[in-house]
Amino acid sequence: MSKEQDMAKQIASKIGGLENTSKIYNCMTRVRIDLLDPSEVEVEALKQIEGVMGVVEDGNNLQVIVGPGASTKVATELNDMAGIQHTEHIDENLDPELTNNQTTVRQRAANNKAALKQKQSDNQFKRFTRIIASIFVPLIPAFVGAGIIGGIASIIGNLITSGHISEANWGQILTVLNILKNGLFAYLNIYVGINAAKVFGATEGLGGVVAGVIYLTGMSAEAPLMNIFSGQPLSPGQGGMIGVILAVYLLSIMEKQLRKVIPNSLDIIFTPTLALLVTGLITIFLIMPFAGVVSSSLVGSVNWVLEVGGALAGFILGATFLPLVMFGLHQVLTPVHVEMINSSGATYLLPVLAMAGAGQVGAAIALWLKARKNKQLSSMIKGALPVGILGIGEPLIYAVTLPLGRPFITACLGGGIGGAVIGGIGNIGATAIGPSGVALIPLIADGRWFGYVLGLLAAYAGGFVLTYLFGVPHEATLPTEIHGSSSNLDVNEMLNNL
Repeated sequence: MSKEQDMAKQIASKIGGLENTSKIYNCMTRVRIDLLDPSEVEVEALKQIEGVMGVVEDGNNLQVIVGPGASTKVATELNDMAGIQHTEHIDENLDPELTNNQTTVRQRAANNKAALKQKQSDNQFKRFTRIIASIFVPLIPAFVGAGIIGGIASIIGNLITSGHISEANWGQILTVLNILKNGLFAYLNIYVGINAAKVFGATEGLGGVVAGVIYLTGMSAEAPLMNIFSGQPLSPGQGGMIGVILAVYLLSIMEKQLRKVIPNSLDIIFTPTLALLVTGLITIFLIMPFAGVVSSSLVGSVNWVLEVGGALAGFILGATFLPLVMFGLHQVLTPVHVEMINSSGATYLLPVLAMAGAGQVGAAIALWLKARKNKQLSSMIKGALPVGILGIGEPLIYAVTLPLGRPFITACLGGGIGGAVIGGIGNIGATAIGPSGVALIPLIADGRWFGYVLGLLAAYAGGFVLTYLFGVPHEATLPTEIHGSSSNLDVNEMLNNL
């Protein structure tokens, strides 16, 4: 038994047991414990525990001073004893008529143990989708707010580009809306990195830093870092959000291993420094280059599909585009769009790829209808649908269809159906690169917007029908209630219900 494990057991015995706690967390030097009944605490006995440097009482909050390094380890041990993940907040019942001690840590431990058994029977894909959901669900309110603002900005920007409205009159409004939107989307990797660190048990601030590495902010354009596989310069953003999640997972492993060997007195200096250095190097020189190689090979695949042409090409591109978005590989298609616009005045690829998001919309509507009793899922769909219709698909991907598994596949197939319609009609292009969904309509070239709308409707219908018939898991239809506001959903309960 380690010193921290022994301290945790002794602390638990002197605070009235773990059932007397509602939340256990830590700062740099203190284990902080929110208590249900402070009178149960044996303060003097706590002070006598070896390694405890002091005790601070602050109402229902108890602070046990154990020093840097040890605070994280002891808090983690206490949470492990309670059967919950470190840094997880235990929701308190704020209704005075219902406040009691029935929702104890022991009950949560039993629930989590049952959940663990369920997870052991899950396959690897289900585990992956649960992780994705737990990272992205807390971002839903931000996605909705920034997404709707971004969708409006996209429509205005596309109308300016197409000449339907004047930039002199609308330019300032567009700038303000884009500033608001980019508060989320320009730094989305960092938000994802912070949430991923919380899920994996790493330091949240370090998770944000590792995610920020993907932007290559300190790299000079005149002296770029090279891809070790291809010899080409690295591009900011290679690896996408999946790369961020992988990097933060490696960070969590690195931190845990370092804390096993680094003395507590040196933990605050060496653990974050070494963990960040090693993980950052792996991210820059392995994760990002690997994504770059995949991106390069992707261009050849896209060119081959375009040569096939027609409805078949449209189906393949529409059905496979969402996985590319997940891995951040869609950005490599930008040069293809630009070359098409330069050579023929329009990109005939973008309208086809836009069908992928439309398939998500159709799938989400089907889920909404069949899972009406699942109030938590319904609430998320209602928030994410308007954003998806405007061409911003991340909320639907990461918080709705992907965590459920099957709806993601049927949504992709729905996008393929829409792509087949666009490809079958032919010669439907966009005069500039812009968001998909209905926001792209003003950019459709040569007045062929009706064909684009037909593709959208086909993708909506395809995603809806396939999901309604084959893509709704039984567990998603089970009744649930919303605890708290829609912007403060119980993420863990929602994941269990999914």
